[in-house]
Amino acid sequence: MTKNLYFTSHGVRCGATHVPARSDALTGPSGRPCVVMAHGFCGTRDSGLLSYAEEFATAGIEVLTFDYRGFGDSHGEPRQDIAVRRQRQDYHAAAAVARHLPAVDAGRIALWGYSYAGGHVMAVAAQNPAIAAIVALNPATDGRATLAHIARRRGGVAQLARLTAHGLLDAVSSRLGRGPHYLPAVGEPGTTALVTSPGAAQAFANVAGPTWRNEIAARTALEVGFNRPTTFAGRLACPMLMQVGTDDDIAPPAAARRTAEKAGRLAHLCEYPIGHVEAFDGGRWQQRVRDDQLMFLSRVLDPSRAGDAHLRARADLSAR
Repeated sequence: MTKNLYFTSHGVRCGATHVPARSDALTGPSGRPCVVMAHGFCGTRDSGLLSYAEEFATAGIEVLTFDYRGFGDSHGEPRQDIAVRRQRQDYHAAAAVARHLPAVDAGRIALWGYSYAGGHVMAVAAQNPAIAAIVALNPATDGRATLAHIARRRGGVAQLARLTAHGLLDAVSSRLGRGPHYLPAVGEPGTTALVTSPGAAQAFANVAGPTWRNEIAARTALEVGFNRPTTFAGRLACPMLMQVGTDDDIAPPAAARRTAEKAGRLAHLCEYPIGHVEAFDGGRWQQRVRDDQLMFLSRVLDPSRAGDAHLRARADLSAR
């Protein structure tokens, strides 16, 4: 039975949901594998993550989804502040909690991340060699590439200038002890929001859960260019499934491909003709993305196939 719980990350209470495995298909002598999941950018765990978690649980994998500090029903101030370092710390804390869940094999913890979190899982796994595998869905791998992508759009340079000005205002407000200066996280093209790709506002609204808020501390704009998970790719010691939407207008697919190349033999790259949010729309491509994740995770987390499991996973996915 799905259970909501809380854990502590750097002294702050974070909300999480434990989805127990519903089969013993992947149970080994030490228990079952567990996947730790978090959303991207300002997403919350009630915004589409369960559509993946339920499938993993049916396949015999325990799942722990969580909200970062300052988001969803997690505590923490300031609210809605996307601080990369803090979010990665929360991933580390959630993985530590997952290892102590009932029936979980502490040696088979995998990380799953989408968008910004798709980059986080690379950094966290590179820092924690105990992580068994990672799944990066439409990952934001290189903030410099993201800024360059925005600048190339019509009006993109002006958009970056506006976001930088709002970010500086928020940073000054923070230094003066005032509350955050907020901007919409997602908006229509031409508006002042962090994400303004055509159709993005409606797409995000379609998958948003009840705790999601369409606002973000403007200081986030100042940090985008410094978020470069691609620099961790060469340090990975576990297999990675990277899933890229070739029509993604938010997280540049070319940057993700370059990151997969840096990871070398540990990475398997799958591409789909989808945009940034379509992996949550309930359609056939979401099912395909989810099926590929299940195949990968079932192979690399199989207790009887340790060691070369990632190579078998690559072969199976390549044959599809």
